[in-house]
Amino acid sequence: MIDGKKVLFSGMQATGNLTLGNYLGALKNWVSLSDEYECFYSVVDMHSITIRQDPSEFRRRARNLLTLYIAAGLDPEKNCIYYQSHVSGHAELAWILNCFTYMGELNRMTQFKDKAAKHADNINAGLFTYPVLMAADILLYQADVVPVGVDQMQHLELTRNIAERFNNIYGEVFTVPEAYIGKVGAKIMSLQDPSKKMSKSDENPNASIYLMDDPDTIMRKCKRAVTDSEGCICYRDEQPGIKNLIDIYSACTGKTPQETVKEFEGKGYGELKPAVGEAVISVLRPLQEEFARLSKDKAYLDSMIKANAEKAGYYAAKTLRKVQRKVGFPDRIR
Repeated sequence: MIDGKKVLFSGMQATGNLTLGNYLGALKNWVSLSDEYECFYSVVDMHSITIRQDPSEFRRRARNLLTLYIAAGLDPEKNCIYYQSHVSGHAELAWILNCFTYMGELNRMTQFKDKAAKHADNINAGLFTYPVLMAADILLYQADVVPVGVDQMQHLELTRNIAERFNNIYGEVFTVPEAYIGKVGAKIMSLQDPSKKMSKSDENPNASIYLMDDPDTIMRKCKRAVTDSEGCICYRDEQPGIKNLIDIYSACTGKTPQETVKEFEGKGYGELKPAVGEAVISVLRPLQEEFARLSKDKAYLDSMIKANAEKAGYYAAKTLRKVQRKVGFPDRIR
């Protein structure tokens, strides 16, 4: 708890370009949480280097992601928005937690198996211990809640296990985090393969709408979206492509899927697709304009980055000092 509020932690990697799915499924919903929670939103750049990055491009993407957080409506005065790599406590706590995590637990992590298969030429130790760094991210700020998707639940369970194991040895040091259960964001699927989520790492450029796509590109991708030959605009699992377009339109307009189906009753796919495109363009235009404005204000961004790194560092140090003392590290002479 900080000032009577529960603590919430979340973050995104600075790899690839954020998609409409990232925005509607997560980022958009983060904005409303700062009134209820003390929120820490990290650009988790340390996680990203398990895969080789081009340094200058990586720095650019990290700054763009942090700028997008603000452009999307996250107030850096209310939320702590910072680079993970600017707070050394993440790495320091991760090493200590490594010593309280078992090899068998890490061997069971399905994401490690998936990533190792994709990057067989670079199966490094960081890829293996990635979940421990994630645990450190969360426990460092004594987070009460963490918004996680289904694919990250296994990592959160490991975080809880590590926290409970440490607490059982040394007393109540860590808050044991819960999964955040709140307003569920729209689950946006690939425009080219609606059986899988829209992804910023999809190799098919027409599969994902990126937050910085221009209006012509957005419209083209929507018009090329995979549908079916039924010709009926219905919201059902048997028509995954149409169902996905309805979800996108509904999320962008604030309508329910049922209201969207009624709106397009008697109309064809040739009318639905451009309407979806226009709805997406309308939602992303203010975000893109604010991103452009913020990107030009280097002094503001730099001051915010410095202030938020100091805030994150303050809370991280409180936890880290307690942990270091519990495990027996010598006191620092100040």
